[in-house]
Amino acid sequence: MSDTSTLSARAAGLPAVRAPRGPEWLSDLMPPAALIAVLILAWHMLAAASGLDEFVLPTPTGVLRAGWETRSILLPAMATTVLEAGIGLVVALVLGVVLAAAMDFSALTRRAIYPVLVASQTVQILAIAPLLIIWFGFGLLPKVIIVVLVCFFPLAVSTADGLMSTNPDYVSLLRVAGASRAQIWRLARMPSALPSFFSGFRIAVTYAVVAATIGEWVGGSEGLGLYMLRSKNALATDQVFVAMLVTTLLSVGLFLAVYAVERLALPWYYSDERKAVWSGEPD
Repeated sequence: MSDTSTLSARAAGLPAVRAPRGPEWLSDLMPPAALIAVLILAWHMLAAASGLDEFVLPTPTGVLRAGWETRSILLPAMATTVLEAGIGLVVALVLGVVLAAAMDFSALTRRAIYPVLVASQTVQILAIAPLLIIWFGFGLLPKVIIVVLVCFFPLAVSTADGLMSTNPDYVSLLRVAGASRAQIWRLARMPSALPSFFSGFRIAVTYAVVAATIGEWVGGSEGLGLYMLRSKNALATDQVFVAMLVTTLLSVGLFLAVYAVERLALPWYYSDERKAVWSGEPD
């Protein structure tokens, strides 16, 4: 509907009817897809025009060919890395939410734990990873621990901050109604923290695959990190690019999966009204 028709409808006291639009997911997908296509084209043109050997700068088609040729090794490596990242994410999720809840219920616990959480992120994972390999061997456990160490911090901090951001009027209303502390936490504080929780969760999933790969790089018997390490030692640059591409795709896939769950769990947070108010669209 045009602006004139919208104004006429409002003057008559009728709700404005918007012109039908395409699927929302399509409009969200087109800009990043176009940018990625441009970047891939620029990469191909640079590799072709520079005259550099494939050993130095492989073309996108060369990377895809290398991935296909090594698929018998690449697919099991992907499965191992996804397993490590998945288990680590689940443990980090539980640990982060439990710590956030503990800090929310007790101010003393918050003052004791929060600085330790911050300090834990100042220790380099590359320094810890070799120690974990020495202590726990080359199996699954040290990689999962690395994923947990990397991912639980954004989950714990974002959830704790979300709990603290609860509207105090909601808490006062529930107290007047006779709600217990546990009921107030369940009915007011936990729902208010969900947007912050999912923000931290989206950050954590982007780190999970990289953290698992770091563990495999330092000391692993399989996985994408070992695939990348062997490719680097063999001077197979195209296979190194394959590993980077697969790691990126896995991280983006996990991010989109969490985002989809968030959209389903928080329909009120992603309402059209909220978008219209922020973007200045007419009601």
